[in-house]
This record gives sequence, structure tokens and C-alpha cells, in this order.
Amino acid sequence: MARTAALGTPAERREGLAKVTGAARYAAEHPLPRRVHARAVPATVARGRITGIDTGPARAVPGVLTVLTHENAPHLAEPEDATLALLQSPDVPHRGWCVALVVAETPEAARAGAAAVRITYDTVGHDVVLTPGHPGAGEPEEANGGQPARCRRGDPESAFAAAPVRLDVTYRTPPLHNHPMEPHASTASWDRGRLTVYTSSQGTSDVRSVLAGLFALPVDRITVRAEHVGGGFGSKGSPRPDVVLAAMAARHTGRPVTLAYPRRHLPTVVGHRAPTLNRIRLSATSDGRLTALLHDVTTHTSPVRSFVEMAGTTSGVMYATPNLYYVHHVVPLDVPSPSWMRAPGEATGMYALESAMDELADALGTDPVELRIRNEPDREPAGGLPFSSRHLVECLREGARRFGWNRRVRRAEGPLLIGTGVAAATYPVLAFPCTATAEARPDGTFLIRVNAADIGTGARTVLAQIAADALGVPLDRVRTEIGDSDLPPAPVAGGSSGTASWGWAVYEACARLLTRLADHTGPLPERGIGVRADTSGRADADSPYARHAFGAHFAEVAVDTVTGEVRVRRLLGVYAAGHILNSRTARSQFVGAMTMGLGMALTEGSTVDAAHGDFAEADLAAYHIPAHADVPDIEAHWIDEDDPHLNPMGGKGIGEIGVVGTPAAVGNAVHHATGIRFRTLPLTPDRILTALNAR
Repeated sequence: MARTAALGTPAERREGLAKVTGAARYAAEHPLPRRVHARAVPATVARGRITGIDTGPARAVPGVLTVLTHENAPHLAEPEDATLALLQSPDVPHRGWCVALVVAETPEAARAGAAAVRITYDTVGHDVVLTPGHPGAGEPEEANGGQPARCRRGDPESAFAAAPVRLDVTYRTPPLHNHPMEPHASTASWDRGRLTVYTSSQGTSDVRSVLAGLFALPVDRITVRAEHVGGGFGSKGSPRPDVVLAAMAARHTGRPVTLAYPRRHLPTVVGHRAPTLNRIRLSATSDGRLTALLHDVTTHTSPVRSFVEMAGTTSGVMYATPNLYYVHHVVPLDVPSPSWMRAPGEATGMYALESAMDELADALGTDPVELRIRNEPDREPAGGLPFSSRHLVECLREGARRFGWNRRVRRAEGPLLIGTGVAAATYPVLAFPCTATAEARPDGTFLIRVNAADIGTGARTVLAQIAADALGVPLDRVRTEIGDSDLPPAPVAGGSSGTASWGWAVYEACARLLTRLADHTGPLPERGIGVRADTSGRADADSPYARHAFGAHFAEVAVDTVTGEVRVRRLLGVYAAGHILNSRTARSQFVGAMTMGLGMALTEGSTVDAAHGDFAEADLAAYHIPAHADVPDIEAHWIDEDDPHLNPMGGKGIGEIGVVGTPAAVGNAVHHATGIRFRTLPLTPDRILTALNAR
């Protein structure tokens, strides 16, 4: 598609004013008549079975209307996702599982009532800690997203054993939590057998389908709205307990019900990034050519639903090697179900691979940027397909130039040790079928309808830009409607696929509308002229190309030898992600993702308490998310790619790639500063000081 005026420009977010003035309504902010509030009661045992429930003290709390348990809750059909089989059984699969729901006139009464519910359990032994060599580890049929659990090319074990330079190391990442600014919340209302839900979701079409199955309703009797969503990072990519519990309580009481999870409950009910153990083996010739790459991943899943963090798959994308092997192992533990968190698999797996590449560069005495360039493949190593476009080398070189990599030197500033690091990044290009409509109105405006989800990414704005470009009209003549399941169905906002999927359908609808308008004579009818487009069969068609975005991350850190603190002074990302469709919102996405990667490197980490089965870091006081002061200088730049094998806009997803290389870049900079290699995240002061003192 030819580049035109609207795409690529830094258009302001269309919903920005509504958000900053408080006019934007979120899921818990719909004051429906006679609305009441619900509070979930989490299980306090790691594994067991309910033997008794005393709801009397809770029902005696002023304002409490009812208490739902497995004994009186509405029956649900068996869901495909067993995390939604709520209040259907006395069994407790993990700590935090919902065992009761209190409904009251006010949030305060619901909270007091939930605290008053008395439950007794029969407990059984539990196992919640992922350990190396765990006897329960097994190879799954597939990893997240249907990715193969293993890949083998050549004879990697023999090549590794025969190589003159070898590296065999293990990297560990802890459980991580999404913690969006808006906690998971839903408001549900029933009216004459019709269900309306306002929920914080990355995809209301999916929520409607799941609710239809659970409550045995036709989908056309359910409306799910998510006009504004305060972040998700994957945790709102599928229906969560809040929307099911709110609908159950509303049906039971006959009144609208709002359920907003307190932040301390989120780690156990909305998914988390599973911990990983990554064994990386690299072998190379003396001049730094890889001869073998082996990546063995072990992670955990829950007894409720299987989810395998696909941390090994990126090792099949990055570097040229004639011998390649990756495999995943998973251990079912008595833990809450893991799920998607921004760049699932890529973030954890690339931390290990890019840290190992840095170690290999040290072993070879080679510059780590040059080592990566030296091992640039001409085809995707795992699949063998040619790349639709791949400008990683350009990202590395441009990043090195901007960062001043040629002046790299380890130095000391009093008690501070200063170092720099680099890491590469990749993320797959995904697109899914979508439907959209485009209408021309008699007043000269155009209306675009598609059930996209704007989770803070600026989706409304970029979809309007795509439409304005396709129609050849000024941006202010295009309106968009999104976030409502009654609109044309659209896929979830996940996998950095949203703009590609929705925009493809919007572009096709606009192209069809232009054709209709060209054949129309005279003024437009009062109702306007509209068309519909469905990209099924095209957006999901197999491609003869390996399609990925790439990037390079550079970091400068200061390590305090007195306190053990690590401060990131500079963070730079340079990306090759097709055409950038909105430079303002794209930079925001890159910077936000890099900041999230910084948190993964330095501050974010969760511990599963072996005795109680709970996540110890369950709020933002214990689980520190980076703030502005944590990185004073952060920059994002990009190389414009003209890739004709993607979608009509020529864009690649950008929401997640910024996370992928950042942790390794920071970790590699810490090694450069201290001379000590840390292989467990996060790099907290206790770990730094222990290592410095041991040296």
C-alpha cells in the first residue's frame, strides 16, 4: 500500500481527554439502578476439600444480601477453561481458589461479609515449588499457542561435544505478575433473560462466547462491553473469574452486580508468568560461528489448566547454526494457573539466550554486537523459511551508533561500577480473521465499526488513521466504534496482533466502500451506505515466509557496591517492525514495554511460599513495578521496513518486542560493570551484595 498522509503521523489519542478528565467509564464505574457489590472469598489452603461452610456470620453483617457457595450457586456448564468452573465443587486445587462469594449493598459490606465466612477443609499434601530435576516433569504435547514442544535440526549433541568453544549454563526466572492499573472487574445485569456485562477485557467477543456456553444462552442474548480498559498485559486476554462470578451473582439476586478484585487477590486468580529454568548450551568455532544451540526449558503449570511457557521457541529464530535443539518440560504443581503475560515465552527464553550469547562473546574475546552479526541467518533456523524481512543487523548497528558502543569501557565512579550491555529481541508477526464495517454518511463523515479492544494502546486512533488513509479523507472525518460484542466480531488484543488483524478488516471494508461509492450517483441516502469485510481465509492463511519483528536493546547501569542497588542510567531500543503506523503511540508502546523489561530485570519477582502455597509478593508494596525514577533516560527508535508480505498496512506488532531483549541487556550490563555473571532474576540488592562480598 502506498504511504499516505494519516499513517505514520503522531496523531493524538482520541480518548485521551476523556481519560484525563475522568469521563471515561471503566468496568466497575457503571452505576446501574439498584446495583450491588460482590466480594470473592479465596481458599486459605494449598490443596484440599471443603468440609463445612458457615455463612451465618457473613449474612449477619449489615448490608449483606446473600452468600454463594458450591452448595447454592447457579449451575454452570462445564467450561473449556477449568479456571472458570467456579463454585461448582468442594474441591480446592490451589490457594486463592474462589470458595464463596458475598453479595452486599456496598463494597464495604461485601468486604466485611467475606471476612466473616467460616470454612473448614480437609487438606492433603501439596507441592508448589519448581526445582531442577523435578520428578514430575514431562514433555507436553505442545507449548502455548500450539507451538511445538520440541525442535531438532542436525545432530546438536555431537556438534556440541566436538566444538572447540562450549558454554553450558542455566538461567532462572521467577513467577511474574501482570498488575494492570485497572484491576480485573466486571458489572453484570440480567433483564428478562438477557445478560449485559461491562468488563475489563482484551476481547469481548471471546467473553460473550464463553458466557454463552457457561449459562446455556444464545450469544445474541449476551452483550459484553469494554469501552475503556486500564491495561491488561495478557491477563485480560481471556475471561477471568470476575466476569463469571458477577454474572452468577446478578442472576441469583436479580440485581446488577459489580465485582472488582482487590489487588492482593490478582496473583492467584488472573494468571501469571510461570517461572522457568533455562539450560542453554552453545558451541562455536574459534572465530565465533555457532555450531550448535541447545535450549532446554522447564516450567510449571497448575492442576486446573495446562499452560506451557514457550520459552524455547525463539532459539529457533535468532541465529544461524547447522545444529539446533529446543525442548520444553512442564511440572504440574498445586499452584494457580499460569497464563499470558506480555511476550509470553519470548521474554523468558530470550533473556536466557541473549545472556548466553553475551557469555559466549566473553569466552571468545569477541564484541557481543559483532558476535550476533556474525551469526546472522539467511533463513529461519527452525522452520527453514525465508524471512519476509529481517533487519536485526541494522538495528544492532544503528543502536550501537546511537548508544556510543564503540566507547564502551567499564569504569568506577567512587563506589559505583559502570557498565553497558546489549541484547537482541524478536517477536512473531501474527494476524487473525476479523470483521469490520465501514459506512459513508450524508454529512461527509465515515463510521468504522469493529469490536477491537483498546487496552491503552491507542487502537481507536490508529484504526481511524488506517480508515482515513484507505478512504483518502482527513482524519477528523472518520469515527470509530469499538469495545462492544454487538459490533462486528474481532479477535482478542493479544500477541501484538490487534492492529494487524483489525486494521486489515478496516482497510478492506474501506476499499469496498470506495467501490460502492464510485458506482453511486446522486446524494447519499439518509441512512448512508455501508459495507462489511471479513478477512477469514486471508489473515489466517499460511505464509511462505517467516514473519518476525526484530530489535536491539542497549543499557548502561551503575552498580552501587555499598547498597547493592542497580540503577539503569540509559536504556535504548532500536526496532525493525514494518511501517510504524502512529509514531506517537508506537513510541509509547516501545518505552512502556522496555520499562516492563527493566522491572523483570531488577525489581519484579514473586516467591511461592512452600508451606502455604501462596505468592508472598501479592501487592505493589512487595512487588515493585518500575516508576519514572527507575530509568532517567529511555529512548526508542526504529528502522522503517517495507515488507509486502504482512498486511495491507505493512505493519508488524509492536506491543511486546520492547520487553523481550531488555532484561538480558540490563543483566549483561551488570556483568560488564561487576565482572560477575548473575543468572537468576531479578537482580535485587541482596543478590548483588552477596556476590560482591563473596568476591
